[in-house]
Amino acid sequence: MPDPRLMISVSGIRGRVGFGFNPTVVASYAAAFGAWARAAGGARSVVLGRDSRVTGPLFHSVACAALQSVGVDVIDLGLTTTPTLQMAVEHHSAGGGLCITASHNPVEWNALKFIGPDGLFLDAAAGTAMRSLIDGGIPYATWDKLGVVTQDAGAIARHLDAVLALPYVNADAIRARKFSVAYDACRGAGGAIIPELLERLGCAVHAINTETDGRFPRPPEPVPENLGDLERLVLESGADVGFATDPDVDRLAIVANGGNAIGEDYTLAFACRVVLRHRKGHVVANLSTSQVVDDAVRAAGQKLIHAPVGEVNVAQRMRAEGAVVGGEGNGGVILPELHLGRDAPLAVALTLQLLVDDPRPVSTLVADSPRYVIIKDKLPRTDGPLDGAYAALQAAFPDASAGTDDGLRLTWSDRWIHLRPSGTEAIIRVIAEAPTRDGAAELIARGREAVAGVS
Repeated sequence: MPDPRLMISVSGIRGRVGFGFNPTVVASYAAAFGAWARAAGGARSVVLGRDSRVTGPLFHSVACAALQSVGVDVIDLGLTTTPTLQMAVEHHSAGGGLCITASHNPVEWNALKFIGPDGLFLDAAAGTAMRSLIDGGIPYATWDKLGVVTQDAGAIARHLDAVLALPYVNADAIRARKFSVAYDACRGAGGAIIPELLERLGCAVHAINTETDGRFPRPPEPVPENLGDLERLVLESGADVGFATDPDVDRLAIVANGGNAIGEDYTLAFACRVVLRHRKGHVVANLSTSQVVDDAVRAAGQKLIHAPVGEVNVAQRMRAEGAVVGGEGNGGVILPELHLGRDAPLAVALTLQLLVDDPRPVSTLVADSPRYVIIKDKLPRTDGPLDGAYAALQAAFPDASAGTDDGLRLTWSDRWIHLRPSGTEAIIRVIAEAPTRDGAAELIARGREAVAGVS
């Protein structure tokens, strides 16, 4: 049985270092993944990389040895971003990819993200098959069949080249605008890629926390309450826009020219506005995404399809629907023409392209859009199932349309509430949106009552 202190989900396996997550766990899971990748896809190689976390080099060494121990040839990216690694899996036609990152979790956490040969995170079935090897016996290689290690120092450059070559990104037009951009990397892996992208796009860059040492100066999740330093930097530098990324650089948050963080949902809404100008088709977003994305898609005359929370769920639905763009309301943008994964460098380029296409300031773009207030709350995880909480919440709002694809989502014409257990933290997420803060807060309060009634 896995250690109950570990979080196991479609996002991989994560935990607090020294409290469930340790070198033994990393060695077992990395070896199991390597054996699964060889058996499932037939390719002998696996791409390996890590974000900037303090514990990253330690677990990187452990994972590298574990992969070799099952006969896997390791293509080592070293310090990198999750989307860069996903693209490298496809570039090398590898059997899979292993990224050592706990994404937005605090500094004491680390994690393994497992990527299949198609560049997508493992789905539930593949993850179950991979983990079964831990209990059933990992097929270690003999001395003469151990894997070898090669370095790939060009992955980030290839990633940036691919973003700048997209048909939706007019790099020359962006350079001509000479944007002033503020950026906060939070000492994550973004320091190794975002400033270079901005410079290649002709921007004047005002950056903080670009050291890639993983010593986060603030909580690393790029939500508005954590972006005070970036807001001040935007004001002091007179920047046209501010960007913040999470430690593994698959999420992008935006600060408007007035120095106000506008919320991560606008990242996807802005990307949809750019892409849908050029290509018509469905858009896929997760169930916790703001209505600002609905509005952007509707304004283009297209259809928005909801998928359960989790990048792999969105990516698979995008592939099934032939969606032209999609993502999650946490600042994650997915463009199939680049790869089927959330990608902050992509989101940076598309946001700057929007400011070329529509020269109004970011603050005006937001002010001229329909207004909603979204509140994202967290509650401690209860021991038992949440069925009772779902039933209580649904009974409290019999007039709402109920969806049960991922927890419980109640929807009205102008508001919604989503209650679900997190796959990345030991919490219950309660997210609500309404035209006013009071309306959203009332929904959150009712969600809290429903959970309290069964805890």
